[in-house]
Amino acid sequence: MLIGKKHFLTVGAMALAMAIAAPVSAQQKSVAVTAIVEHPALDAVRDGVQDALKQAGYEPGKNLKWQYQSAQGNNGTAAQIARKFVGDKPDAIVAIATPSAQAVVAATKDVPVVYSAVTDPVAAQLVPSMEASGTNVTGVSDLLALDKQVDLIKKIVPNAKRVGIVYNPGEANSVVVVKKLQEILPKSGMSLVEAAAPRSVDVASAARSLIGKVDVIYTNTDNNVVSAYESLVKVGNDAKIPLIASDTDSVKRGGIAALGINYRDLGVQTGKVVVRILKGEKPGAIPSETSSKLELYVNPGAAAKQGVTLSDALIKSAAVVVK
Repeated sequence: MLIGKKHFLTVGAMALAMAIAAPVSAQQKSVAVTAIVEHPALDAVRDGVQDALKQAGYEPGKNLKWQYQSAQGNNGTAAQIARKFVGDKPDAIVAIATPSAQAVVAATKDVPVVYSAVTDPVAAQLVPSMEASGTNVTGVSDLLALDKQVDLIKKIVPNAKRVGIVYNPGEANSVVVVKKLQEILPKSGMSLVEAAAPRSVDVASAARSLIGKVDVIYTNTDNNVVSAYESLVKVGNDAKIPLIASDTDSVKRGGIAALGINYRDLGVQTGKVVVRILKGEKPGAIPSETSSKLELYVNPGAAAKQGVTLSDALIKSAAVVVK
């Protein structure tokens, strides 16, 4: 009789343990993250997303299945990753940068998708507007006000008349930026000179094609260009062409200045949207967001190599001075 009772208690204890464990396993969530390429800005977004998830209590190996894949700059690979992730049926897919976001959105109308580091999600046809989409897609844009970018160009190269841009004509973000610059630069007495770089390996030759044709080179957040930024810096240094970026990490890599978004913060902002979805909100009910927090980074050493001197006022106004 005693053995039976002990057996009953053991079974009861097991049942109780299973009952306690059940909600934990039920709370297991899955987030799949993909980026078109690995470079400091996009890596910072990914890490920021993970930070936000941890802050909300979602940790890999405990109650979160986290997977990450980079497409290594290849649109075909981005589409393959998108199909794999959709097949895995995670609770949310985070798609970093326009080509990856377009691939994921094309692959599913059901799995929640949160885009990040996309300049113009409407032009990229991810969402119909910045309002709540009513679809499976929401996210956070890294759109920059280009008038402030033009002001920065004028502060660094006051006599600039011809602004060069190296970009990938196949990236929707970059095409949007080029069109807007073509509209607003003439209002400041400047014109845009374009050089196409469809692949990262084309960046150096595209930059060299601008020598003698431009007074300054401005780069947007074009992923091909940012991933090969050092090759652009070499041309800028050798030809004494000032380089002005729009992502702050490029300043650490040899650009003169950038008035840009902190991409780690953008990732955290994106992660908070993911948390809302993990807690039950529908992505279609969450409006797309932008980041209004801009930081000025300057690199006086890079300026000297590229033939310009930064004013004391500009250096003092910078959030970060790269030594």
